[in-house]
Amino acid sequence: MVFTKVPAPLGRGGPSLDTTLMPRAALPGGGLTGQLRLLGGEADCDIDRLTLELVAQVGAAPGAGGPASEAVCARFTLPGSFRLDRREQRGLLFDVRLPWETPVTELSGASLDVTLGVRAELAAAGTRGRSDLVPLRVAPLPVQDCLLAALDRLGFGFRSAGLEHGLIHGTSQRLPLYQVIGLAPAPRYAAVMRELQVTFLANPGGVEVILEADKPGGLFAYGHGLLNRHLVSHGDADRRDWDATAEVWVRQMVASHGHHSVPAPPGPGATRRRARPGRQSAEPAPSTGHDPGPVPPADEGAGAPARGVPGGSRPPVGGPAGDVPYDGSSEERGAATTAPGEGAGKG
Repeated sequence: MVFTKVPAPLGRGGPSLDTTLMPRAALPGGGLTGQLRLLGGEADCDIDRLTLELVAQVGAAPGAGGPASEAVCARFTLPGSFRLDRREQRGLLFDVRLPWETPVTELSGASLDVTLGVRAELAAAGTRGRSDLVPLRVAPLPVQDCLLAALDRLGFGFRSAGLEHGLIHGTSQRLPLYQVIGLAPAPRYAAVMRELQVTFLANPGGVEVILEADKPGGLFAYGHGLLNRHLVSHGDADRRDWDATAEVWVRQMVASHGHHSVPAPPGPGATRRRARPGRQSAEPAPSTGHDPGPVPPADEGAGAPARGVPGGSRPPVGGPAGDVPYDGSSEERGAATTAPGEGAGKG
């Protein structure tokens, strides 16, 4: 096991604090383990509190302006207070649980341009000291990975990933930020969208998948776009035909925005792209030849603009398994207002 030490002296002659994390990638809603290492200063010191913070660098929502800023996604207060003797070395293991909505930092093993990390804070003798931010690797949940892989096979190539402040109407969102994964449109959808934007909001019961399409000056332009929302249980990762699911969801979204000419699904022998983070183009891959059939009635996507809005009331977390089309009703347009989650670690 290789640790990366990040020292942070607490005042001149005071104790110092290092934070290390296990090297493997964590999962949203999964455990985060590591160790805090303390080194006593030039005198004995009473440690009042040790805290871990999950920190993300977040940009402003499109059209909102302003620079990127730091956001605390979760705060974990580790149990106990103790005396740290002069020049004493002490290691404290921790095991905490990440929020389900923790952004991912890698796809298919490739790093995204997402700044996410863990920082420790030590409070002693009325002063505080922080470690530097230790980068945290977070891989997608199986449902997230399956859908993105299916969209990739359908020709939606990876373009960008970023974090934005704000709350999404009609969802169970808890954190004051969300992640947007931007995908270049498949060739047959290039005339009706500039980009497909995917947001995942996971919870203990499953994953809310929010799809938006963007086209300058059109129905999907920011400020005029309407979200399409689906709820998928965690167990569906191994049970669904994800290529068919992705195809139907995209065609539903396009049809719900008034496009009467929905692009036909690819037939046998068609080519699809495989894209990876950091690549704008990819190599053709054979199609599965699956025809998802007729598009279901376009009963989702109606409602007010969804992203970056002030909070209101919060719908319940989780819900029944399966797809839940968002109908944009006034009862559903509330949003989460709760502050970032806090949990207790294990010493």
